[in-house]
Amino acid sequence: MGDSGKLEATIDRLLNEEKQMRLAENVAGTRKAATEILQLCFDAKDWKLLNEQILNLSKKRGQLKQAVQSMVQQAMQYIDQTPDIETRIELIKTLNNVSAGKIYVEIERARLTKKLAKIKEEQGQIAEAADLMQEVAVETFGAMAKTEKIAFILEQVRLCLDRQDFVRAQILSRKINPRVFDADTKKDKKKPKEGDNMVEEAPADIPTLLELKRIYYELMIRYYSHNNEYIEICRSYKAIYDIPSVKETPEQWIPVLRKICWFLVLAPHDPMQSSLLNATLEDKNLSEIPDFKMLLKQVVTMEVIQWTSLWNKYKDEFEKEKSMIGGSLGDKAGEDLKLRIIEHVKYPRCLKVLRKDNLKETCRAFMPEHGGGGEASIGDGSVKSTDCKNRQTIWNCVLPDRKGQQRDSKLVGREFGEASRSCGKELPPNSQGNHGSQSRSQTLKTCGLLHENFSGSSSLSY
Repeated sequence: MGDSGKLEATIDRLLNEEKQMRLAENVAGTRKAATEILQLCFDAKDWKLLNEQILNLSKKRGQLKQAVQSMVQQAMQYIDQTPDIETRIELIKTLNNVSAGKIYVEIERARLTKKLAKIKEEQGQIAEAADLMQEVAVETFGAMAKTEKIAFILEQVRLCLDRQDFVRAQILSRKINPRVFDADTKKDKKKPKEGDNMVEEAPADIPTLLELKRIYYELMIRYYSHNNEYIEICRSYKAIYDIPSVKETPEQWIPVLRKICWFLVLAPHDPMQSSLLNATLEDKNLSEIPDFKMLLKQVVTMEVIQWTSLWNKYKDEFEKEKSMIGGSLGDKAGEDLKLRIIEHVKYPRCLKVLRKDNLKETCRAFMPEHGGGGEASIGDGSVKSTDCKNRQTIWNCVLPDRKGQQRDSKLVGREFGEASRSCGKELPPNSQGNHGSQSRSQTLKTCGLLHENFSGSSSLSY
């Protein structure tokens, strides 16, 4: 009882002193009296009294901003020294209440919210932790360090991904401009002019800008993997690959480069995919993984790839990715890989099929039901066929692409190996003596590629 009485007497004396200093607008004196009161409560390990005094002092009439800021900053140092989790949560909530709506302690409030969200996450309350983090918009905090802002937003994105809220994760990720990671941190910082807001130094536990870059792209890989956006996943891995610390260590860049190769093959063909594919082939480091260099060369070469042989060769490498950086390539990666190999030669040519199995495993050849042209599905798109332009041989055909442009394509036996051979027969003219108007069905019948079934429709001859 004696120690308790002395504590109360000392606090009363300091409260009177704090009042005098506050009314006199003495910033240093008010700050000193307020922090001494909190220190006495902490030394006595009276956590309930500490919370009461924090609230009491913050609500004093005409309380100075500097005094409130000093109290919050000092009390934050006591959080990690609390005896149990309940006391810690209570102290954090008390400080959050004091700092709510006060712009001069907004950074402290953000750090307190992050601590509380971490506790909630450890307790398995992911949704509640995500909601807590989203209440704070650090992008509007002028005095917060850039790296601390980025780290806070990335934590918001991670929690949204953990709770499977991909829409909000995308919205939050757009608050970060990827160009910020390419800023030169070695340049001398300009001294702030008089009247400018002073930017606080980031805490010691905040990662560097390049470390944050890697965290950012790893989170974006998680987001893009949700919708199997392979080209965006590839670009994210490419950004990680370009980090100097990654390129210096083969143990780090080899798994990343493997992922880049896989996702380039998995990505649908478009100008961006083609550009990345050719740029990757020029990378000297690719020679360290020759199997993947050969894979990319096969993809970039316009020759038919036999799915069975390719899968037998790369199946072990495909399964090996599960135990490497980034984990599995995705649930649908196997199916999509087969589809990309099928789509490798986008436009089916007129070919003589010798083995039915090769046709199924190599490509989806088609034949229109009518000689005047037709349409068939290839992967996720469609192509249209027209009559041959040059009827001298079966191999000179015109197949318009999706933009309506016609291309002359000549198929030779080496492209399909045993699966095809050249016909080379001269085609008879039609009744008007015009080779160009010869129907496609009649053309293929001449070369022995079609037969008529009982319904009268044309089909490929195997």
